Order: sequence, then structure tokens, then C-alpha cells
Amino acid sequence: MTDFFAHESAYIDENVHIGKNTKIWHFSHIMSHTTIGDNCSFGQNCVVGPKVKIGNGVKVQNNISIYEGVEVEDDVFLGPSMVFTNVINPRAFIVRREEFKKTLLKRGCSIGANATIVCGVTIGEYALIGSSALINKDVKPYALMVGVPARQIGWVSKAGNTLKFNDNNIAIDEFDNSKYQIIDEQLKVIKE
Repeated sequence: MTDFFAHESAYIDENVHIGKNTKIWHFSHIMSHTTIGDNCSFGQNCVVGPKVKIGNGVKVQNNISIYEGVEVEDDVFLGPSMVFTNVINPRAFIVRREEFKKTLLKRGCSIGANATIVCGVTIGEYALIGSSALINKDVKPYALMVGVPARQIGWVSKAGNTLKFNDNNIAIDEFDNSKYQIIDEQLKVIKE
């Protein structure tokens, strides 16, 4: 008896921890020494691990591989067919497993469909990465990133809404009336 759901076509290795109410759908493979939190969802054809840590409430859409070196904090959304890399300069004829770079996705960030995340970066809390963007450097919390390579075009709220600022660099999110302010080129929550 388990506290999670795995479709009969999913394959789960030994030495894996999967939290309560997590769902693993068709043709997905969870590899050894991977930890997955509670209330997560993995769409069809996902490969996770080995040695990957995933927080609670993470939504992983179809066709995503999460490689060793990637850490995903709570409440992260990974859009369909987005891509992680794990080495900077891959070659088929050179084994570079010792060179895997750490990639960190901070709490609440969202990655759009078909985006590519180059290894070794940190994506800040609640950042929003547009579909098909290429992320090759660290992303600030709450940043809205688009393009190839990605550039910041604005800021988003915790709810994912684009923020519009007044003359004092203050924005109010229509979703929950939270207030945000740009201070030293960083977005700060000044009232939740």
C-alpha cells in the first residue's frame, strides 16, 4: 500500500521516496535515490533522476527529463517539453558525469513550454520563464524572462500577473492586493 499513485506503465526504481498524494502518469521513470515531495504531479513520459530532489506541490508536465544536479523547490511548475541540461560542453565520446552542474529552481517559479534551462543557473522565487526561452544565467526572483537568450522584460507577482508600477516603483497585484516595490533592482514584497 502506497500513499501515492503510479500508473501501471510507470517504472519506479528502488531507493526512491515519493510523498503523499503524488501522481506519476503513463510511461514515466523515477530513478534511484530520488526524493519527491507531497502533492506532486508528473505527466506522461517523464524521467526523473537519479539523485534528484523535488519539493512539495510541483507540477511536471509531459515529456520532461529532470537530470542529476537539478533541485526543484516547492510549488514549481514545469511546462510541457521544457529541457534541462547537465553539462556545459557535452561530447558523445567524453564521459563528463563528474562535471554535472547544479541547477536550482526556487519556490513557486514557472517554466514555460519548450524552454531550455542551461545547467548551473538558479531561477529565483516566483520567476516566470516564457515558452521557448533559453535561460543561460541566473534569474532574479519575480522576473519575467523571454527570448533566446532570455532577457528580463518585466516583473510578475506571486500569482504570476505582470506588474505595472506607479511613479514610486510600487505595484499592486489585482489577484490578492499584494504590494510590490523595486528596491536596488530587486522586486520586494512590501505587503501581502
